[in-house]
Amino acid sequence: MNLDAVMNNNIYMVFEGLHSAFQMLLPNYVTLGKSLNPHCLTLNLGTNILHQLLACGDVEGKFDVLFNRVRAIQKKSGNFDLLLCVGDFFGSTPNAEWEEYKTGAKKAPIQTYVLGANNQEAVKYFPDIDGCELAENITYLGRKGVFTGASGLQIAYLSGTESLAQPSPPYSFTSKDVCSLQAALRSTSQFKGVDVLLTSPWPKGVGNFGNASGDVDTKKHGSSLISHLAMDLKPRYHFAALEKTYYERLPYRNHIVLQESAQHVTRFIALANVGNTEKRKYLYAFSILPLNLMDGAELVKQPPDVTENPYRKSGKEALSGKQGLASQEEPACQFFFDLSKKQGKKRQSTGGDSKSISPKQPRKPPQPLGPCWFCLASPEVEKHLVVSIGTHCYLALAKGGLSDDHVLILPIGHYQSVVDLSREVVEEVEKYKSAVRQLFKSKGKRYVLFERNYRSHHLQLQVVPVPLSCCTTEDIKEAFITQAQEQQIELLEIPEHSDIQQIAQPGAPYFYVELDTGEKLFHRIKKSFPLHFGREVLASEAILNIPEKSDWKQCPRSREEEEALARLFRKHFQPFDFAQED
Repeated sequence: MNLDAVMNNNIYMVFEGLHSAFQMLLPNYVTLGKSLNPHCLTLNLGTNILHQLLACGDVEGKFDVLFNRVRAIQKKSGNFDLLLCVGDFFGSTPNAEWEEYKTGAKKAPIQTYVLGANNQEAVKYFPDIDGCELAENITYLGRKGVFTGASGLQIAYLSGTESLAQPSPPYSFTSKDVCSLQAALRSTSQFKGVDVLLTSPWPKGVGNFGNASGDVDTKKHGSSLISHLAMDLKPRYHFAALEKTYYERLPYRNHIVLQESAQHVTRFIALANVGNTEKRKYLYAFSILPLNLMDGAELVKQPPDVTENPYRKSGKEALSGKQGLASQEEPACQFFFDLSKKQGKKRQSTGGDSKSISPKQPRKPPQPLGPCWFCLASPEVEKHLVVSIGTHCYLALAKGGLSDDHVLILPIGHYQSVVDLSREVVEEVEKYKSAVRQLFKSKGKRYVLFERNYRSHHLQLQVVPVPLSCCTTEDIKEAFITQAQEQQIELLEIPEHSDIQQIAQPGAPYFYVELDTGEKLFHRIKKSFPLHFGREVLASEAILNIPEKSDWKQCPRSREEEEALARLFRKHFQPFDFAQED
């Protein structure tokens, strides 16, 4: 491969088994400081601006398989500068192959850096816990540290698995290790992040806001300390292993949209074990330009599929010993209504023996200061409009809706806006959004959602269907922007995978629109805001062409009509309703 072409076209390579693919290289590069090891590592990368690197998952003693594959790659695509190995480098049983490399009978075809032991059995392979040469061209990095190439390329590393014990076993790390690594790197005000972070375990919660991670439940698996480290060091690439699968997460941002200056994005890549029978990717090849050499504007460019930072809420909890907000929340009481009969009766489910006593009462959701028309336990709720009830949220027909299937997604407890919701409630909101979107799609309609957090006391997510025959999503977007400009409302387009909780300040009023394509529009309300703006846009001639319905009070229906519409919607929604009772 022509290196100049790679540089000019911003391309990096990804290899999987016998396959090679080329993808756009998004701006992800970094710089570092001194090594934390007494063995100060100097990378033999030369002064080339663009480096070609290989990352590998668990080798598990299959050295010949790995190095033969590397030779084949280099023969086809040219030499690489380094091979970085994460996860278990050695297998669980003695391996004659290693003796050949250790004695010099065989030699790694590329300078190879590996992380340390992840279990007691592997400790014997690492004679110096702080880092050493294991064989020709194979170097153990050490427990923790950073190394820097002549060009400024910086790679941070943390060996082992998380431990709560102090002192930790030789194959583990603790919060003290993480803090010392952070302190060394963030000691200067010029710190922006690191180019690469190497860890063996996955960071806990890495799948939040991202694409599916296969069989690995990222909420339960992984290290909270590594989550904190990744959030703090802001690596452009983060490699991990140990789960015997390949997972390339969507890139995530390292800044809060509209609140902080733009920063580079991070790509997390988990690699499978070498020579696995499922042909899962265990080698990842990429070209990288050091962060300190990149143009600032190029560095912070955001790819179209960027998401929110998965650790924003939970990353710093590990070092403080605190649990996440979601785990502190009291499980929402679930109300069961016989939706086929007359509404009004309810029974409360506690999920266990009512006589059992919890040793510690978690924090309850905030309580309304007066009567609330939308708290499900409130007598003011018009329960005949309720069409589905989950654990934390419920779905109801809108009073005076723009159409017969205009619905509201509401939290069961009293929350003013999406920004105030706990993670558990947010997750169920997303489930309802997905279910309603699928229903509308099956009926030949597109989905438009909006929220007005202004002069309202209980969160109401308005979900309005628009027939495909009426207009395109682009027409809807244009209508919102045009009418906003006419009323001097600054309606900003925000990234598709943005989390509104990371954009809006708690307690600050705002207006928010989400389209069926995932596109989002946001307005931070500073003084006043037209209460019916969302309805006015959708009711306009450009969209539904029912301008007389822009005010819900002008759309009266009898209770009998509302009950009939609720029954009909419930019937249509049933195939998509995840909250149905068994």
